Amino acid sequence: MSKISFKLVVVSLVVLMMAGALAGCGSSASKDIKIGILNEMTGGNATMGTSSANGAKMAIKEANAKGGVLGKQLQAVIADNKSEPSESANAMTKLATQDKVVAVTGIFASSNAIATSSVAEATKIPFVAVGATNPKVTVDEKSGKVKDYTFRVCFIDPFQGTVGANFVLNTLQLKKAVMLVDNSSDYSKGLSSFFKDAFTKGGGNILAEEAYLQKDQDFKTILTKVKALNAEVIYIPGYYEEVGKIVKQAREIGITVPIVGGDGWDSPKLVEVGTGAALNNTYFTNHYSVDDTSATSQAFVEAYKKEYGQVPDAMAVLGYDAANIVIDAIKRANSIDPEKIREALAATKDFPAITGATTLNATHDAVKSVVIIEMKDGKQVFKATVKP
Repeated sequence: MSKISFKLVVVSLVVLMMAGALAGCGSSASKDIKIGILNEMTGGNATMGTSSANGAKMAIKEANAKGGVLGKQLQAVIADNKSEPSESANAMTKLATQDKVVAVTGIFASSNAIATSSVAEATKIPFVAVGATNPKVTVDEKSGKVKDYTFRVCFIDPFQGTVGANFVLNTLQLKKAVMLVDNSSDYSKGLSSFFKDAFTKGGGNILAEEAYLQKDQDFKTILTKVKALNAEVIYIPGYYEEVGKIVKQAREIGITVPIVGGDGWDSPKLVEVGTGAALNNTYFTNHYSVDDTSATSQAFVEAYKKEYGQVPDAMAVLGYDAANIVIDAIKRANSIDPEKIREALAATKDFPAITGATTLNATHDAVKSVVIIEMKDGKQVFKATVKP
């Protein structure tokens, strides 16, 4: 081959490479809009994470059926944090830097959401937490500064803890409590603190605080100590897996007093682990009840049942709401630029979510009512709604 021919081949290859690059740039404009759906798909909190992902996927499917957003289809990029903070950070990093999503929704465990938020702030990709209720999710604990790229669609624990305390004091009319706290969980430690503050200010007395760890199996040693204290009520701000075991073992050793907890209880797995009868005389604060008779709620319940063959829990509803709020922000931003989406999220006001009209306030938190649920023979029964 002559030098001239060789040069022509090289030039041709360069031109082809440039054309391919330009074609790639052109095709990127027509590609789907990627939204990260990051949840606890496996591990100790998998039922809640799966519910959240199901709700988000349904929202995206509905949006696509209506023609998509900005002339494009939406693509749900599913990621699993394995119910661990470190895996949450890793998954968020991949979504932001490799998958090139424009925003991320999901996660109900506060420890996982806090880890995720650190990456969201570093990569400048908006993250909307689904059920993470600890204040540290959206506000930096050390600086007190609101995190620019982190939001949530649920109430926060200062309100949830106060509602739980007032329910025990005023509705159950009980004043002597014992708390069982998961020391491995930011959520459990935070919610217990807010419950304690409100309970003691309201005239209640915390007789003892006993600690356990996520994945513990045998709770009878601490429950025997609790039984000897003759408390009128036990407060357990934990997750369904451990709560179910604790309640079952408490009933087995003769503890019959009411047991109260938070939104971490809300999973069908609670009944599987705790058994229906053992869960009688227990209550928990939550984001939503399927007993909500509003037309929008009932339409969602029927659509979810048709899609997944089961009744939605609160995380499914919040997953749906979070995805729809992100979709709405993309529409209002009229852009897939993450910075413009962030600005639109911060301006969210009175969005018609299934869990109620949602406004994201100055700390990027949703101002929401708390629902109180009673467990009766393995079924959730709506007890009351408490507004902010």
